[in-house]
Amino acid sequence: MSRIVVAGIGTGVGKTVVSAIMTTMLEGNYWKPFQTGLEHPDSQEIAKLTDSSVHQIFPSAYSLKAPLSPHHAARLENIDMELTQISPPPSSKPLVIEAVGGVYVPLSSNTLSIDLFHSWEANWIVVSRHYLGSINHTLLTIEALKVWKIPILGIVFNGMPNPDTEDVILTTTKVPYFGRLLPEPNINKSVIQRYAKQWRQ
Repeated sequence: MSRIVVAGIGTGVGKTVVSAIMTTMLEGNYWKPFQTGLEHPDSQEIAKLTDSSVHQIFPSAYSLKAPLSPHHAARLENIDMELTQISPPPSSKPLVIEAVGGVYVPLSSNTLSIDLFHSWEANWIVVSRHYLGSINHTLLTIEALKVWKIPILGIVFNGMPNPDTEDVILTTTKVPYFGRLLPEPNINKSVIQRYAKQWRQ
């Protein structure tokens, strides 16, 4: 389990918080290859939620200003991203890699995020957030990963328990339940550590 990719069924489903929990749980390091929208960078959020004396946060391969898909944000800055030159940084600890948006987010006009991320030897965790349509998005995401023969450690559900949704997803995909992220009034280091302890068990 040297590398973990934290992927989501879409944007804003909780990948960064789950990445913080996984980084803490594994006593590992963190890397987000593509950062779009620099007003609230995910790497800065990870720095706030984890212990800097334990975890290393590697710089993104590309940090783009606009909160858009990488291919669009890069075009606005006239940046031609050299995707073939991107690979995970060497890490003496488990490396948690946070994906960008959903698994089919375009990195260029002819490259999707899954094209690049699947080339790195890693186990994946899928973050699913409950909303109308999330069943479909979750099933499609997991189906895509299976087509690419990507190993899936499990699903993290973000939200209050919803048996009608979760039972269908787990039964249909046969993917293990990994953990749950409940609504929290405030996400801070102590909350991250609490979840890390729960998930470790």
